[in-house]
Amino acid sequence: MQSANMLLKKIVRSSVLPFAAQHGMKKDLFPLSRTLSLSLCLKQDNSCKPSEKLDLDAWKKVMKSGLPEEVSETVPEPQELSSLAAARQTLEMWRLAGRSVPENMSEEQMKTFMECPSKSAKKKYLRFLYLKELYRKNDKRKMEEKRERKLEEREQPSKPEETKKSPFVCLWASTMDKAYNWRAAQSMIFGQPLIFDMSFEKEMSAREVANTVKQLALSEGCNRRSADPFHIHFCNLKDDSLYHKEFVKQYREAWGKLLITVTDRCYTEVFPKDKLVYLTADSPKVMKTFDHDKIYIVGSMVDKSIKRGVSLARAKRLGLETAALPLEKYLLWNTGAKNLTLDQMMHILLTLKDTADWKKALEFVPKRKYCGFVNKPVNELRKTLDLMNTLKFGKRQQEVQKEPAKNYPKK
Repeated sequence: MQSANMLLKKIVRSSVLPFAAQHGMKKDLFPLSRTLSLSLCLKQDNSCKPSEKLDLDAWKKVMKSGLPEEVSETVPEPQELSSLAAARQTLEMWRLAGRSVPENMSEEQMKTFMECPSKSAKKKYLRFLYLKELYRKNDKRKMEEKRERKLEEREQPSKPEETKKSPFVCLWASTMDKAYNWRAAQSMIFGQPLIFDMSFEKEMSAREVANTVKQLALSEGCNRRSADPFHIHFCNLKDDSLYHKEFVKQYREAWGKLLITVTDRCYTEVFPKDKLVYLTADSPKVMKTFDHDKIYIVGSMVDKSIKRGVSLARAKRLGLETAALPLEKYLLWNTGAKNLTLDQMMHILLTLKDTADWKKALEFVPKRKYCGFVNKPVNELRKTLDLMNTLKFGKRQQEVQKEPAKNYPKK
C-alpha cells in the first residue's frame, strides 16, 4: 500500500507540475471540488481515456465503509459519564486503601457524592452510606437467623414440659386490654381528676424532658391497669412544646387514642381553686389523709440537680393549697431528697385511693432512701437516731485520731 502511494505521488509530480509551468499558475487549474487532473502521461497505452478525475470525498466514503463501526465512528463521551467514571475510580481507590466505602451506590447517591463541596464532606457522606448499608446487612442477617431458628424449632419434636402460647392466653390478653380501656373511659366521666402540670419545660434540659415523658407514660399505664383509675389531665401542654414532641415520639400513632384529657389551658381555668391541692415535697403542710373530693396536682418535672421550691413558688403564685407526703411520719428516712418519681407518685396515690393505708402506699418509695417503717413513738425514735449518729461520729473521730499526722507547712 505504501509503495502504491509513493508511485502515485511521483506520477502526479511528473505530470501536473510541468503542465502548470507551461500554462501558468491559475486558479482554475485546481478546482474547488478537490479533484486531481491526470494527464495523458499517466498511462502510455493508447487505449486509455484522455483524462480521468478522482473524487477524494467519494474515496474516503468507500474506505470508511470497509472499516468496523467502532473505528469509523468515534463518538465523544458526554461530560457526565466521564465525571461519573472518575468518581467511581475514586471510590475504588478509597476502598482499596481500606476506608469505609459502601459496596453498592445508586445514581442519585453518586450524584450527591459528586456534589459534595469538599473532600471531608465526601468522606462523611460515604461513612453515612457505609453504616447504613452495614445496619441493613445486620438486620437481614438477624432475620435469616430468626427464620432458621423457627425452622429448627418446627423440625424438633415438641416437648411436653415447655409451655406454649395458647390461643386462650391471646384471647385473655385482648379481653383484659378492652376491660382496662373500658375502666379508663368510665374514669373520664365519673373518676376523680388528677392533674399533671406541664409548665416546667424551661426549667429542664431536653434530656430531662424526655425522662419526664417516659415516667408519665409509665404513670398512664399504671393508672389504666388499676381497679379505680384517675381521670388524668395534662394541663399547660402546648402543641409546639418539647413535651408534645416527646409524647408523639413515645406513643406514635396511639397518642391521639389515649383516654386522657390534654389541654393547653391552666388548671385554675378548668377547676375551682378551692378544690385544688398542689403536691410538692417543699410544702410546710403535711398531708394527713387522702381526700376524694380534692383535685391533686403533680408537677411534671424531673431534675437531676434538684431545684428546691420551684413547684411551691408556682403554687403560691397561683394562690393554691399545697401539701407534702408524710414520709418522716411513717418512714425512718435515711439519706437523700424527699422527691419521688412521677410513676412512684402515681402508685402511692392509687393505693391511698383504694385502701387509705399509708404503709401500703409508701412501700413504693425506694428502699435505699429509708431504713424501715416507724413502729414506736416519735420521741423514742429520735433518741435512738441521735444515739446512732453519736456512735457514728465517735467512730469517725477515733479513726481520724489513729491516722498519722500529716506534715502541714509552718506559718
